Amino acid sequence: MPEPTPETLHFWVGARAGEIRLQRCDQCRHVYFPPRPFCPKCASRKVSVVRASGRAKLYSYVIHQRPAPGFAPPYAIAVVELDEGPRMMTNIVGCPQTPDALQLDMPLEVVFEKQTDAITLPLFKPAGK
Repeated sequence: MPEPTPETLHFWVGARAGEIRLQRCDQCRHVYFPPRPFCPKCASRKVSVVRASGRAKLYSYVIHQRPAPGFAPPYAIAVVELDEGPRMMTNIVGCPQTPDALQLDMPLEVVFEKQTDAITLPLFKPAGK
C-alpha cells in the first residue's frame, strides 16, 4: 500500500472524499502530478491544490498475466491522461482486460476503491459504463 507523506496527504484525503486532487502552480498555472512541494515546470513553491474532473483517456497500458498480491490476472496496468493534462498510473476496471476492450484514447472516468482506512485508490472505467 502507498504510504502518505506530508507532500501527498492532500491527494489521499481527496481520494477518500471521492476526488482526485492535483496541484497547480500559482505562478505559471501548470497542473501536475505526482504531488510535490514545487512546480516541476518553473520551480515555484507557490502551488495550490485543485480538484480534477475525474475524466481521462487511456494513454498506454499493459495486460499483466501473472498474479500479484491483491490482483487476479489478467489485469490492466495503465497510464491515463487526465483532462487537466497530467498523466497517472492506475488500473482499468469495469470492462474485459483485453486489447479489444482497452482502446487507446478511449474516454474514462474515475471510480474509487477503498483499500484501508487511510488509502482509497482512484481507478478508471470506461466512461458511461
